[in-house]
Amino acid sequence: MDHHLQMRLLVLGAHPDDAEFHAGGLLLEHARLGNHIRIVSVTDGRSGHQTMDSTMLVRTRREEANLVAAKLQCEYEIWDFPDGSLMPDLNLRHRIIQEVRTYQPDLVLTHRLCDYHPDHRAVGQAVQDASYLMTCPKVVPEVPALRRDPVVAYMPDLFTRPNQLRPDAVLNATSMIESIIELLECHASQFYDWIPYNQCLEVPTALEERRNWLRSWYLQVTALRTERFWNTAWGPMPRLTEAYEISEYAGQLDRGKFSQLFPKCRSVKFG
Repeated sequence: MDHHLQMRLLVLGAHPDDAEFHAGGLLLEHARLGNHIRIVSVTDGRSGHQTMDSTMLVRTRREEANLVAAKLQCEYEIWDFPDGSLMPDLNLRHRIIQEVRTYQPDLVLTHRLCDYHPDHRAVGQAVQDASYLMTCPKVVPEVPALRRDPVVAYMPDLFTRPNQLRPDAVLNATSMIESIIELLECHASQFYDWIPYNQCLEVPTALEERRNWLRSWYLQVTALRTERFWNTAWGPMPRLTEAYEISEYAGQLDRGKFSQLFPKCRSVKFG
């Protein structure tokens, strides 16, 4: 591949597994194209379990992230901010500015500010606050400022108050369902333990039954994405979609770059 054409994708998620759950299809498509992918979990995931010691849980979640990194052939870093205590303060903002300037992504994926989890909201707010400052040399002066902001896009969610996600790119991820489930299975402590406990769900013990359960649960919790974001003029309703909204606070997307940053996606704006 011509490395000059390679895109650089950075995901700034709040927790290990956020990137895979919300944007697994787009990650897989960038990986298929040989683009460079870097996933960052801003927190260490220490609070996502009902019984496991937090020190052991942090170690477990790093090991699980490494499994994903091997499957996607990507970088996966977990920062040390404590899970459940994240604030969009100057420390986090400057860390994000340093990360984006160093990695120099073409596209950044993150959370919206309309979200149930305070850690998600904190990351989204910190990315928004950092976006303009990426090009200001006197802010975090130890890392050279960017000349242009990357495009920032919000990963799909279903929250409606105060604002519903406004899709700019919609991916039919139906053909990637099994591969997404493989990524989620890497995070066994979450999808086979913590989330079922947290949501009072029963999980089968046999391996194949567990995988079937995870697929069924994932498609159920993401089903509204298709109903809400898929334009029927594009064709029949898929089983799985992902929708992305471009942030107004960072670099803007033109028609020429859309297919590079959002491969196989439908464009709401460009047709």
